[in-house]
Amino acid sequence: MKLAVPDLISNSYLPAVAAIELGFFKREGLDVTLELIFPVDKAYAALANGQVDLVGGSAHSALAAFPEWDGVKLLCAQGQGMYWFLVMHADLQAKRGDAGSVKGRSIGAAPWVDMGLRGLLEASGIDLVRDDVRIAPVPGAAGAGVNFGVTAAKALEQRKIDGFWANGMGAEVAVRRGVGTVVFDVRRGDGPAACFHFTMASLAAADRLIAHSPETAAAAVRAIVNTHAALKADPGRATEVGRKLFPPAEAELIAELIRRDLPFYDASISQDSVAGMNRFARASGILKTDPAYDRIVATQFRGLWEMAD
Repeated sequence: MKLAVPDLISNSYLPAVAAIELGFFKREGLDVTLELIFPVDKAYAALANGQVDLVGGSAHSALAAFPEWDGVKLLCAQGQGMYWFLVMHADLQAKRGDAGSVKGRSIGAAPWVDMGLRGLLEASGIDLVRDDVRIAPVPGAAGAGVNFGVTAAKALEQRKIDGFWANGMGAEVAVRRGVGTVVFDVRRGDGPAACFHFTMASLAAADRLIAHSPETAAAAVRAIVNTHAALKADPGRATEVGRKLFPPAEAELIAELIRRDLPFYDASISQDSVAGMNRFARASGILKTDPAYDRIVATQFRGLWEMAD
């Protein structure tokens, strides 16, 4: 089997990556290999085309390849809540939670990921046109999916952008280098509360896999749940993964980022999360209808979400 993620040097999809590298898929009898496919809409296109079997990415982005959620289901969450950070250049002296800091500025963000930032800023009273907020891909990131956040931090350091919207690794690198200031971290209370449910890091599969091999889908869910449990028991195991796949500096950072993320390590997908994501998707113009919870979530696996070994 092939599992696609849109970013690798990141805490965002570490549960799915660690499920491979720490052997939790193998324990469930699954031979899973990792595919890096950036940006996330291309990862879901690969799922739709049968090139990969699973996608570990932002949940709302499934709509890029599966309009109105037709043909795909979320198996479980990798983590709760919208998980990207808005980081502005330190020279701007932006304050935490100050949406006005983006006025007249250029912000780097990946395709489909940028929708979360647009929604957050609009919910915070920013009019992107009136306030001259320019959101565009990060310079140099098109061929650097392996390290989108780190590439964003480098672009910020070089003043190619005024800020970026990216994963916790990119935010941490920018802050530690003294070039970035975190302005919004939605999961930890910044911005309007509704923004928390705009999306989440999830594990998704095509309906055809679930229909033809439900035991495989169930095994994938158990692998994520057991990976969560292992990382909660010892966040240092993330360093094992980082040392296999990341550059040395980021490999030594990943365990601390995972430790911070542990409160969000819950494989469940709630009715509230799906309702919030649907509202966000309709407001973003990527969803026309209001699909029922069981059209989006593979509810037959709900009983596995808490069943760690």
